[in-house]
Amino acid sequence: MRAYVSLTKPRIIELLLVTTVPTMVLAEGGFPDPLLVLATLVGGALAAGSANTLNCYLDRDIDVLMRRTARRPLATGRISERGALVFGLALGVVSLVILWFGANPLAAGLTLAAILLYVLLYTLLLKRRTSQNIVWGGAAGCMPVLIGWSAVTGRLDWAPAVLFGVIFLWTPAHYWPLSVRFREDYAAAGVPMLPVVAGPRLVARRVLAFTWATVACSLVLVPVAPTGPFYAVVATGLGAHFLVEAYRLRGRAERGERELRAMRVFHASITYLSLLFVAVAVDPFLRF
Repeated sequence: MRAYVSLTKPRIIELLLVTTVPTMVLAEGGFPDPLLVLATLVGGALAAGSANTLNCYLDRDIDVLMRRTARRPLATGRISERGALVFGLALGVVSLVILWFGANPLAAGLTLAAILLYVLLYTLLLKRRTSQNIVWGGAAGCMPVLIGWSAVTGRLDWAPAVLFGVIFLWTPAHYWPLSVRFREDYAAAGVPMLPVVAGPRLVARRVLAFTWATVACSLVLVPVAPTGPFYAVVATGLGAHFLVEAYRLRGRAERGERELRAMRVFHASITYLSLLFVAVAVDPFLRF
C-alpha cells in the first residue's frame, strides 16, 4: 500500500491542494459548503494522484537512470507495470465521478483536462523533447484554481484566470532551480531540462524573469478579484523576498561561482506560493 501511495507523489499533491481551498474561499467571499470543499479536495487529490501515477508509468524507463527517482516503486519492481497503470486509471475515473456528482460537470471536465495536460502534453510530448517542457507542461499544475472556482460558482471568471497565470509563471521559477540541483540526473536520462542545455547565467536570468512576471501577475488580482489591502501588502512583501533570492542566484551565476545555491530559490518559491494563497483565503474575511 505504501508503494502505491508513493506513486501518487503525495508531496506534490499537497502543494496543488494548497491553491484549491483559498480559491474556493475567494469565489464564495467566505467559507464555502464544507461538503463541497471535501468533494473538491478528495476529487482533486485523486486526480493529481492519477496523473502522477501515469507519469511514473510512462517515465519508468528513465526513472531507473536518475538517482532522485531510482527508488520509485516501478523502478525497483515493487509494483508491476500493469498494476501501476490500472491504479492510475482507476484513480482518475473515481476522481471524475466524485467531482461530477460532488461539485458539477464543469469542475469534472476541467479535472479531466488537467490529467490529460500532465500525462499527454507534458510527459509524452514535451518532457523529452524541449527545454521549455516545464513552461507549457506546467499548465496542468495551474488547473486546481480553475477547478476550485468552478466548483463554487459553476463558471469561470477573470480572478481564477489571474491565479492560473500566477502559478503558470511561478512554475519555471520554482522548477528550474530544482533542475539545477539534479542537472546530472536529467542529463543521464536524456531529459533536456533548461539547466542541462543552457549555462548557469542563462538559467538564472530566466528564473529572475519568471519571478518578476509571477510577482507582477499576483498584483493584478488586486483590481480584478477585487482583493483588499491585506492581500496587496502580503503579495508585495512575499514578492520582494522571492525576487531577492532570484537576484542573488543571478549574481552568483554572473560571478561564475561554482556553488549557485539554487535550492534557496526553490524553497523560497514554495514559501511564496503557499503564503500567497493563505493571503487569498484570509483576505475576504478582512474586508468591511
